[in-house]
Amino acid sequence: MSVLEKFKRIKENDRVLLIWNEQRRIRGNLDFKKVSDEEYVQKLYQDAFKKTLDLTNPQTFNEKLQWLKLNYRDSLMTQCADKYGVRQYLEDKGYGYLLNELIAQYESVDDINLEELPDRFVLKGTHGSGWNLIVHQKDQINWPVWKKIMKSWMKQNLYFYGREWVYRDIKPRIICEKYLEDSSGELRDYKVFCFNGEPRMIQVDLGRFSNHRRNLYDPQWNLMPFRINYENSETEVEKPNSLQSMIRIAGELSKDFPHVRADFYDVNGKLYFGELTFFHESGTGKFEPEEYDRIIGDWLTLPPKITGE
Repeated sequence: MSVLEKFKRIKENDRVLLIWNEQRRIRGNLDFKKVSDEEYVQKLYQDAFKKTLDLTNPQTFNEKLQWLKLNYRDSLMTQCADKYGVRQYLEDKGYGYLLNELIAQYESVDDINLEELPDRFVLKGTHGSGWNLIVHQKDQINWPVWKKIMKSWMKQNLYFYGREWVYRDIKPRIICEKYLEDSSGELRDYKVFCFNGEPRMIQVDLGRFSNHRRNLYDPQWNLMPFRINYENSETEVEKPNSLQSMIRIAGELSKDFPHVRADFYDVNGKLYFGELTFFHESGTGKFEPEEYDRIIGDWLTLPPKITGE
């Protein structure tokens, strides 16, 4: 069983997910005290690709992401990795209209009053990745267990697990947003990869909660000849009507950064902003064919080092 398949099974069982979160938190705290950032990313890369990470002359996309973790630190990236703080960045850029409705934000899980919430909503940990609870029916959730899971989120620092420094100083919060669903019956997201301010690739994930598939397109919506971690979908993905708007806005949002992935949703023709991500798959995404790790790496020109924040 692959690591991705194992994690999918963990997420399907809330009690197992709680135990996994607590074990990860304890292990992450111990590793952080024992291992430097450079030692950690070297091992992370070695474990993923079975070869040594070249930080002196990085060439591949994944190598360059690891280099950026260690050598490029701008506090604006911390604001934008924060799922609450990024809302202000969107407002400042004139794209506040793309934000999903914010129902509430909490600094303690104990402050969540379920009676005040609608039947369907989404809870997100603002200081992490994948810390989401999608609520289709409020009365179908095992709230005692899920509140413990969210309390575990609040005690974790995602920086410890991949040395993605952008998460280190984010204030832990839980936000509640309006439930969204598109015509596919789920919420298909469109992830626009931007390199030095230029949108170059769009990732579409399908069946994330069943049979996960992933397609990669160029900006003209041509399927690209490689994969990252998942097989292509067997069904054709229709080009979203908002594609050109996504690409234009992603380009504007990316101008402040050497590399960022801007995520969007298209819900019945209405465009919503998702998030900004700086280290896709934490720099361990497996390309097939492998040569495309180098080809995509050529798209990214690394900036001068900035280690102060």
